[in-house]
Amino acid sequence: MRFLIDADLPKTAAEVARTFGHEATDVRDIGLGAAKDPVIAEYARTNKLCIITGDYGFANIKAYPPNRYFGLVVLRIPPSATALYINSLLTAFLTQADVVESVVGQLAIVEPGSVRIRRS
Repeated sequence: MRFLIDADLPKTAAEVARTFGHEATDVRDIGLGAAKDPVIAEYARTNKLCIITGDYGFANIKAYPPNRYFGLVVLRIPPSATALYINSLLTAFLTQADVVESVVGQLAIVEPGSVRIRRS
């Protein structure tokens, strides 16, 4: 898979994705670190990238219909979460290869111990 890592995740999240054999680009590395969600979404759609974010705005299927994207993965992150916690949550998602491959055109909400898949 090809992922676009949102700026609300630690920079190390891209490295985590790469350790699982995925291509990962951090928005901060391409000048989109301060970009609004619609700009990030359009960049991901145009470049056929699955977005990984902690921004629950991307879970709004009316604003971001999953079938228009190459996957939307929203990590449910508590406000006091550390980079280690976030990367552990991402790792738990990425270890489920069948789930990861099925997220194209869908929304995945990732929480400790579960991944909920939602279509448009």
